[in-house]
This record gives sequence, C-alpha cells and structure tokens, in this order.
Amino acid sequence: MRTLDVKEITAAVEKMAKQTNHFLSNDVKRAISGRTEKEPWPVAKGVLEKIEENITIAEEGVLPLCQDTGMACVFLEIGQDVHLTGGSVTDAVNEGVRRGYGEGFLRKSVVRDPLRRVNTKDNTPAHIHYEIVSGDKVKVVFAPKGFGSENMSQIKMLPPSAGAEGVKDFVVKVCEEAGANPCPPIVVGVGIGGTFDKVALMAKEALLIPFDEENSDPYYAEMEEELLTRINALGIGPQGFGGETTALSVKIKTAPTHIAGLPVAVNINCHVSRHAEMVL
Repeated sequence: MRTLDVKEITAAVEKMAKQTNHFLSNDVKRAISGRTEKEPWPVAKGVLEKIEENITIAEEGVLPLCQDTGMACVFLEIGQDVHLTGGSVTDAVNEGVRRGYGEGFLRKSVVRDPLRRVNTKDNTPAHIHYEIVSGDKVKVVFAPKGFGSENMSQIKMLPPSAGAEGVKDFVVKVCEEAGANPCPPIVVGVGIGGTFDKVALMAKEALLIPFDEENSDPYYAEMEEELLTRINALGIGPQGFGGETTALSVKIKTAPTHIAGLPVAVNINCHVSRHAEMVL
C-alpha cells in the first residue's frame, strides 16, 4: 500500500490549469499546421494562419489561448493500492482549480446554480470523474472545456435498426447544425453504446485521445476516417468562412449496450483542444 497526500493532487491540478490554457499539445498543433499547408481556399488558409499566430502569441507571452478558459473537467484514475491522506480528494481538486485560475489570471466562468447564475468567482467546482484502477498510482487528466463548443454537443438514443449508417449520419448532422458556432476547425468526440449517461462520458473522453493515436479496432478506425472526410466535405471551414478544414480529428469510444438500444453522443471541441495529464 502506497500513501499519497492529496496536496500532490492539488499541485498537479494547479499546474495543469495554467499549462493547458496557455500551451496547446503538439499533436493538435501538428494537425492545424498540416491543414494550413493543404487548405486550397485562400480565406480558410488565412484563418488557419491566424490561428497558428494566436498559438505562438499565447505561448510566447504566456497568455490564454482563448478568452473562454473553460470549466475544469478532471478525470482521476486512482490505483486501488493507494492510500490517500490529508483530506478530501474532491476538495483537493477544487483547491487546485482555485489556485490555478486565480494565480494564472484565467477567466472564471462557473456559476453556482444553473438558473440563478451567481458566479463562484474562482471557477470551482470542477466537474470530476473518478475511476478505481489497479496499481498504486494516481493519474490526473485536466481538460478545461469551453462552452461555445460544449453547447453544440448532442445525444441521441437511436434504435438498433439505425445501424452504422444511422450513427454516422447523426454525427455529421450534429456537426452541420453546429456550423461556425464552436469555432471550427473542430475536434469531434463520439461515444457509441453503453447507457444514456455512459455514452456522454465516452464522447468527452474521446476528446482526450491524441490525434496521432489510431483506433485499436480497424472497424472504428475506418469509421473515424470516413466521418472526418464527410465533416470536412460540409464546407463550413475555419471559423465558418468556408473551405476544406471543418474538423481536425474524429475519435470514437464504444461500450457494450442493451439489445434494445444504440446510444450515440457527440461532444464537440473547438480547435483549442486543451488537456494534459500527470501520473502521481
């Protein structure tokens, strides 16, 4: 049994809150750069070049990549052989968010109640997902989620008879309806299977998969490529100005489901696809 003080979780969350809002991961930057080189429409190419310029300015000036510094989504994988000490894990995560957003001068976007809309003024509470895994480590994944893209996400409980084509048509339809609202080029996370709540979580987890990591199932790897091609063929383009670059990546996660159902969820992210992880 390994002992870990929750203060280490606080420190990790604080660090990643600042890091993810200022620096974009290399796989995302490579994808944007690759699309800039290939984009034939001059207006779209110019927008992509401005996006790259924005990334450089943010990194060099340690400035936020986007004015929407997101709601803190935290994924914890806790080894069953870890004994956590020093207080509440939830409190530790929220303290990390509080410090990171405060000391990093990041916008506080969380309201305490969805209808009365009073800002908590420190971007807490975080949205936390817990999973118990084997081992004696704790993996912390931090993903600030902006709501311009979150608001464009959808879920659908399809009948099994809809099949693969029904799933693909729904994913493309969601992206088409989103249009320019989520600040394309977008990243598309797709969940298929499970239950109503599980499929939404899988769609969000799919957004955490590195762009250059191929789906281990060739069937879904092929589906991801087909969906990316179809979404880019919509012609929405960067920031909605047209072109061949509406999406940068499509990632799919699946789970077993009931014989009577085919749940599908689409969680959209903008091109500022922010996330980082630390193993403690």
